[in-house]
Amino acid sequence: MTPLEGARGRGAGWCSCCRFQASSAFYSGQVSRGGGPGCGWPRSRTHEATFLLLLLTQARRLADPLRLLRNRFHLSGTVTELATASEPAVTYKVAISFDRCKITSVTCGCGNKDIFYCAHVVALSLYRIRKPDQVKLRLPISETLFQMNRDQLQKFIQYLITAHHTEVLPTAQKLADEILSSSSEINQVNGAPDPTAGASIEDENCWHLDEEQVKEQVKLFLSQGGYCGSGKQLNSMFAKVREMLRMRDSNGARMLTLITEQFMADPRLTLWRQQGTNMTDKCRQLWDELGALWVCIILNPHCKLEEKSCWLQQLQKWSDLDVCPLEDGNYGHELPNITNALPQSAIHSPDSLSRPRRTVFTRAIEGRELHWQDSHLQRIISSDVYTAPACQRESERLLFNSQGQPLWLEHVPTACARVDALRSHGYPKEALRLTVAIINTLRLQQQRQLEIYKHQKKELLQRGNTTITNLEGWVGHPLDPIGCLFLTLTEACRLNDDGYLEMSDINESRPPVYQHVPVAAGSPNSSESYLSLALEVALMGLGQQRLMPEGLYAQDKVCRNEEQLLSQLQELQLDDELVQTLQKQCILLLEGGPFSGLGEVIHRESVPMHTFAKYLFSALLPHDPDLSYKLALRAMRLPVLENSASAGDTSHPHHMVSVVPSRYPRWFTLGHLESQQCELASTMLTAAKGDTLRLRTILEAIQKHIHSSCLIFKLAQDAFKIATPTDSSTDSTLLNVALELGLQVMRMTLSTLNWRRREMVRWLVTCATEVGVRALVSILQSWYTLFTPTEATSIVAATAVSHTTILRLSLDYPQREELASCARTLALQCAMKDPQSCALSALTLCEKDHIAFEAAYQIAIDAAAGGMTHSQLFTIARYMELRGYPLRAFKLASLAMSHLNLAYNQDTHPAINDVLWACALSHSLGKNELAALIPLVVKSVHCATVLSDILRRCTVTAPGLAGIPGRRSSGKLMSTDKAPLRQLLDATINAYINTTHSRLTHISPRHYGEFIEFLSKARETFLLPQDGHLQFAQFIDNLKQIYKGKKKLMLLVRERFG
Repeated sequence: MTPLEGARGRGAGWCSCCRFQASSAFYSGQVSRGGGPGCGWPRSRTHEATFLLLLLTQARRLADPLRLLRNRFHLSGTVTELATASEPAVTYKVAISFDRCKITSVTCGCGNKDIFYCAHVVALSLYRIRKPDQVKLRLPISETLFQMNRDQLQKFIQYLITAHHTEVLPTAQKLADEILSSSSEINQVNGAPDPTAGASIEDENCWHLDEEQVKEQVKLFLSQGGYCGSGKQLNSMFAKVREMLRMRDSNGARMLTLITEQFMADPRLTLWRQQGTNMTDKCRQLWDELGALWVCIILNPHCKLEEKSCWLQQLQKWSDLDVCPLEDGNYGHELPNITNALPQSAIHSPDSLSRPRRTVFTRAIEGRELHWQDSHLQRIISSDVYTAPACQRESERLLFNSQGQPLWLEHVPTACARVDALRSHGYPKEALRLTVAIINTLRLQQQRQLEIYKHQKKELLQRGNTTITNLEGWVGHPLDPIGCLFLTLTEACRLNDDGYLEMSDINESRPPVYQHVPVAAGSPNSSESYLSLALEVALMGLGQQRLMPEGLYAQDKVCRNEEQLLSQLQELQLDDELVQTLQKQCILLLEGGPFSGLGEVIHRESVPMHTFAKYLFSALLPHDPDLSYKLALRAMRLPVLENSASAGDTSHPHHMVSVVPSRYPRWFTLGHLESQQCELASTMLTAAKGDTLRLRTILEAIQKHIHSSCLIFKLAQDAFKIATPTDSSTDSTLLNVALELGLQVMRMTLSTLNWRRREMVRWLVTCATEVGVRALVSILQSWYTLFTPTEATSIVAATAVSHTTILRLSLDYPQREELASCARTLALQCAMKDPQSCALSALTLCEKDHIAFEAAYQIAIDAAAGGMTHSQLFTIARYMELRGYPLRAFKLASLAMSHLNLAYNQDTHPAINDVLWACALSHSLGKNELAALIPLVVKSVHCATVLSDILRRCTVTAPGLAGIPGRRSSGKLMSTDKAPLRQLLDATINAYINTTHSRLTHISPRHYGEFIEFLSKARETFLLPQDGHLQFAQFIDNLKQIYKGKKKLMLLVRERFG
């Protein structure tokens, strides 16, 4: 679409807000350039006319154009934007130049800078188109001047200078001086330029394009790095180039050249190369589109040879630059030449240095070898009724199929590039004809491949391996061959023929509406529609088996291109004709052998079909459920993660192995592919709800082919959610599938680290509870294959016997007893296997059964001498006290104390509270228990402050206040001079002495005050015995003697203690 025609379609809104005033206009006939530009008068008046025309050329943008003036080559006027509530009315002067039905230049007083025409230029153009009678035509000014005599010319010039003397007078004086000089350059040329006369017939003419503005905008958008909508803006510019090409506007290639120059000047290219980093995905996609556009330019069927040569030279110059991005972004992946067919070997060259360097422009450069002179090609694109002749020569038999339909035997992406070139350059009918020929060729190839496979099937299955012929996949290909064919066909079937509206131009995109358009009458394909052909070719491309390309970007592009094609397919409303096409193609894909991604034998490194199969399953399910499930189950495999014995079909024992076993593939998109595999499985589970047989088959496929525990867990959660809707009854079949998947997750993650493991265990118990009491009993009895001992006791068993579970299941007494018995058995087994972690949980679970409780207690006692820590033993001991077993608690506390070692400086150790609790427990039990514990305390605790705290607590109250049956408390306080406290007192004093010396070894002046307070606490302990004051005084004297070098500290000691 030309800019003017674009204005014609979009300018209505602008025209309503503008006001025009017109009084006269210009008209001109063709002006001869024989005597120079605009020359049409005798030599006798050359000086006057030359002076006047040069002056007009300089002043034409300043002169009042009489509101609206127009000659054959020039239109000028004033456009007024009407006043609004917040803005006053504004008037702009607009001038437009024409040449052979094209706007060649525009000028507007608004000053807006854009690659598109401003609203005022569009409004003026629309006014002239819609109201031509109100624009008076005038002759070119050179013709008008020719009709004037000398006096009229002089008057005209003087009035013109007077009207604009401040702007024009310097120029007028300069021109006058040059004309009066016989040697001036002006006098060496006949005639003078006429700004209203237009160009000569042999001059080049093209639509107006502000080159500087194009450069500035592209540079600005690139500097924004794909943010702030710059990516959309650049894509909009690419769309504008395609629009120009479609209208055969020569500015298309010109604008693309300007864009490419700015892309090549992007400073990030050098930075990325120096740092060895990849460009961003958004930027990479823009480069791909740039390369594809240049292929279209080079393949222009009516391109002049000199133009093509010029473009190729420029492309080669860009391609030779070191910073030029490579085609796959991977520095070396070998892809077939655009003019060659696909190679038959699947083995990648191991030496990346030997591979040719392919840039984003390489395919366009290779287009120099392509031409349109082939007679068979010309007949295909020029006629709808071209068929095989009645008497074919031997050389012609390969050019037609058995029905006489023409074929085009060329490398598929290259052939599709021809279609894109035809479509892009405004030849839609020709593009459609070539598309149909390509599809007929693909059909024939598909048929022949199927016949070959049928003859080799037995051998391939017995041998268990296959090679892959499609090294270069069509989906994700730089030329997007399948997308090109699909768009060409569907554009012919669109009901809303509004032309292209880019996403950036509209707030909401309406889905296209298609209708069946029969293939052109008289064509051998006339019984078919373009829409069914579009669906068929998309299915062929998406179902093609092809190797996963190397490199992150190439692999990501495969996924993106597949999703884009599928989104376009989902816009098709499947009627009976399309459903038949879908069924036929799906059957061919299933039977296609190694040439189909859904065949029985596939390459280990072929691109998975999960996303494609999900679409096929959903589309086929209402029409052919058996076929849809067969296809989806076949697509569930992911051979790259499976060994050679399990890489094939779920129902066949023979599978192929990779022909490249030594190269482990780097699949950067593996996580995405696995998630798509999971989505396919989830879709099937949802659809098969209530169908036991299908659910069992799907479950087996999931268990065989999905290797990620997190994804299986997601499937289990999805199945559980679908099986237990809030507004209807539970579906037991799907619920059992959820449980089976959950059990598999438990087995997969039992011996591996998984941060979601605890969540998985809790979910499984919830699912088993929903299934019923038998499921709970089952997981309790087989806990050792599913859970760790800690999980089994603390989560599984505890939840199974909880009051909430009993109420949820409405269990009767025998059922409750069965669950409790299973839980106790589990608890004892776990305690035997991992007493350190499970002893406490086992005691809790066995509380209501005396025999089981005793067994659990004995396990804890037996394990105490082994690997149990003091913390674990103290915890169990506190539990025993809480349950009313103080003597057992004391025994466990004593065992815990023997495992403890508290250093002199660990006065904030977390076990201190446990030590104080144990001492308080023994003190409450009686003197004998305290006497038994104190030696353990003295041995294990070396921290003076802790020992003094224990000593103080033991002297505050009398021992034996626990109320043990058969025991009586004496009611007397214990003396520190007698056993057992004497031993504790001596240990406390020794601890203070040792701690004092230890602290003085590395003490600093800022800790002197703290040290004096420590000695004050020590004195309190020293003074407990009768001779304590003498001991403390001797202790202080020793400190003064030993540490007399610390004068300041010793001074503080004397001041406090004498």
